[in-house]
Amino acid sequence: MAKIKETYEAVVVFSSKLGEEAVGALVTKFDELIKANTENVEVNDWGKRKLAYAINYETEGNYVLWNFTSAPEFPAELERVLGITDGVLRFLITIK
Repeated sequence: MAKIKETYEAVVVFSSKLGEEAVGALVTKFDELIKANTENVEVNDWGKRKLAYAINYETEGNYVLWNFTSAPEFPAELERVLGITDGVLRFLITIK
């Protein structure tokens, strides 16, 4: 029998070149998207950190971690939206 809900973890690295206000706006945008489609949402803002290697000539990024419970279809949609959003350097969504 297929699982109805699963617990996921999403880590997103936002570009630090955008500035604090733009990064805050992106975090709010994704926070609203995740809360609208999931349950048990926890947000952990790790702040600005040094990257292990340069991505698009950037050496720092703003990290945000989301933990949530959702149906298996939502993480695919979240990956699609993250992939087309300017200002997102990297992201990873895993089953917890």
